[in-house]
Amino acid sequence: MIELCRLHRHFGATRAVDDVSFTVRRGQVFGFIGPNGAGKTTSMRILATLDQPTAGDALVDGFSVIDDPDRVRRRLGFMPDYFGTYANMNVREYLDFFARAYGLRGNERRRTLSYVMGFTQLDQLAAKPINGLSKGMKQRLCLGRTMIHDPAVLILDEPAAGLDPRARIELREMIGRLAADGKTILVSSHILTELAEMCDLVGIIEQGKMLAVGSVADIQKGLSRHSQMQVRVLGGAAALGPWLAARGDVRDVKINGEIAEFIHDGDEQTDADLLRDLIGAGFRVAAFGSRTKSLEDVFMQVTAGRVQ
Repeated sequence: MIELCRLHRHFGATRAVDDVSFTVRRGQVFGFIGPNGAGKTTSMRILATLDQPTAGDALVDGFSVIDDPDRVRRRLGFMPDYFGTYANMNVREYLDFFARAYGLRGNERRRTLSYVMGFTQLDQLAAKPINGLSKGMKQRLCLGRTMIHDPAVLILDEPAAGLDPRARIELREMIGRLAADGKTILVSSHILTELAEMCDLVGIIEQGKMLAVGSVADIQKGLSRHSQMQVRVLGGAAALGPWLAARGDVRDVKINGEIAEFIHDGDEQTDADLLRDLIGAGFRVAAFGSRTKSLEDVFMQVTAGRVQ
């Protein structure tokens, strides 16, 4: 549903987007992450037909943003990080304006307005002036405007920016429901914990270049083959320290009472072999596990903090 094909966008000597390629399939949520100035918004603006690439192409549902921008716009909804509102309009009037702009008429327009306002939980605020809405309600309004023409693809640029914890959770739930309904969603955010919970795939971009694409687990596997392990031994882990230190696949051993923490080189299979060896050596293992690296850990490991 989304395909970037060796996409480039240059502004003079600055390569804002530099040979970026990735694909997103129907019903997937793709998290687009990177530091400020990495090229995320430029890429999304190209997908939304608001900018044209210097080279390469971007496709939405098989249609090129260069050759078929009108068809792309019918299939895509774009929620920018900042959106304007109109004075002296209430919530329903605002959404109705965009429904009319997309050519919805009669009963179809009324049904669409009813569905969108119900989905975003704005139906109880239909008559409320837009300038009286909270930040969270305005984000819901912008999401409603984005989905008013029932697009197959949604591009959301920092949708959770400035929201309180409850509003972020509710937004995440709405994105999950949209994906479950078959919508394809590309979302950028600096709140990496939110992305990790909602995204099927992530793409990490820095200085215009894609550094990694895939699930968090797949990216982590490609970065390193070691685990941060923690073992709890009943009666104390003092004797475990020398036993671990004698192994060639273990390093950075730290003992604290019943807890031993260390780095174990290998994968899940070798982790399982280590547990077997511990029990075989007579250690009374009460807990054994590895700390899964978060999306924040992966982001910090992949990027170098460079800007352009």
